[in-house]
Amino acid sequence: MGSSGDAGALQQEVSMSELTQQRAGASVPEQPIAVHRRVPTTRASEAVEAFLVRHRDRYVWLHVAMMALFVAVIVVPVFLPDPPETATPWTHFTVLANVLLWGVWFPLVFLSTVLTGRTWCGVLCPMGAATEWTNKVGLGWPIPRWMRWEGTPAVSFIVVTAWGQTLSVRDFADSAAILFGATMAAALVVGFLWGRKKRAWCRHLCPIGRVLGLYARLGPVDIVPQARVPGRDIYSLKGACPTMIYLPQKAETRHCIQCMRCVNPGAKGSLRLVFRRFGREIERIREHRAHFAEGWMLFLDTGVALGGFLWLISPVYQRMRQAAAEWALARDWAWWFESGPRWLMSVHPEQAEVFWWLDFFMIVGFMLGWMLLVAVALGSLTALAAWISGRLGGDGNMRQRFTELSYQYAPVAMGSLIIGLGSALFEPLRFTPLGSAGVHGAKAVLFLCCVAWSVYLGERLLARQGVPAGRRWLALLPGMAGSTLVGAAWWPAMLSG
Repeated sequence: MGSSGDAGALQQEVSMSELTQQRAGASVPEQPIAVHRRVPTTRASEAVEAFLVRHRDRYVWLHVAMMALFVAVIVVPVFLPDPPETATPWTHFTVLANVLLWGVWFPLVFLSTVLTGRTWCGVLCPMGAATEWTNKVGLGWPIPRWMRWEGTPAVSFIVVTAWGQTLSVRDFADSAAILFGATMAAALVVGFLWGRKKRAWCRHLCPIGRVLGLYARLGPVDIVPQARVPGRDIYSLKGACPTMIYLPQKAETRHCIQCMRCVNPGAKGSLRLVFRRFGREIERIREHRAHFAEGWMLFLDTGVALGGFLWLISPVYQRMRQAAAEWALARDWAWWFESGPRWLMSVHPEQAEVFWWLDFFMIVGFMLGWMLLVAVALGSLTALAAWISGRLGGDGNMRQRFTELSYQYAPVAMGSLIIGLGSALFEPLRFTPLGSAGVHGAKAVLFLCCVAWSVYLGERLLARQGVPAGRRWLALLPGMAGSTLVGAAWWPAMLSG
């Protein structure tokens, strides 16, 4: 990770000969013109940049420390006795590990992207470090087409989210070890098999990587080229970037893990770290490569996370489960009432929780049903907003307007994940004079702030499309309705606990 080697690789990438590389079989134009510009750095951004560049060779020690913490939190509780009901984080390590995992790591890793981008991925993530370590001694196979498909990260998130629910991953130490251990094993295998000095896992298969990349677009930190070559997004297997960004054309933050290898302040071809206004990239998403698949991934991920929360508390789910059980009994499907393998579903008779195949299919089906319902609802409302925008003078075609307006839901989607699946973050408020009211109030305030931000982003996106200010509110209504629907669906989470 030394600066000299990376700077040399970067200079090679900026050279004109690099511009003739292949992108998934398609030739890149040979004579693009680099647009030299003054990168708007500040004293603060330069100080942060200098600190990160100066210490990037020491990131390996952070990786080692995080790997040790990962093993402690995931593996050690499996070998400890079950904590009593009166146990606290200060009296039993298993309870402490659960708090660290679901009350600290899960919500804060999402919040951190809005503050610092994907710093977690490039600096702290033990799985990212592990996949890179194995890649150095791996086979170096070409990254397959199925892995590069834009929908692969969404499938990974959906599968792991549903698997976590069928395992009851938040309640049992061995379930957490199975899920996170399997994910770590997958990261190691992917790193060993595919790519050379790259992180194919981080770009394509990490269950939360692309979600973090989407929310990083909201953040104030970016790394930008000083001499930018215009053109479409190029998938580059050469150069310094471990996530295959073609650095001279870098225009988006979603793939950048902020490893700082492309930053060398003394080189003219280097990229620079800059600060920007919160949400600016989404406000001007047309300039930062809006992706149709990314918008749909936002809808799908919001829905599957919502289903993962609601099946636990919804009486509708219980009625559906009862109906499915009666249906299976009428057909003598006795196997529906047998438990499955422990690596697939929760089988903990000693703690009075044993899932049957009935439970497995019902949980997964309920989550997928909510995923489709939310995706159809938000997709329809976004299509309506895009149509109204066009009728009011918005430029671009219907698909372009739809893709751009889908990003307005990013704050609401992020807030939903934190409130619904990271609710343990708010639990310390329960032990203050505010009590339960403080927990509920903090959740409500966070979500209302996310809704307001989504509405603001919608207004800015419509302004960039050229919709007149006096009539812009008409095209905003569908987006406001979508945020309201998401909020109404998550309302039980805000009142839970």
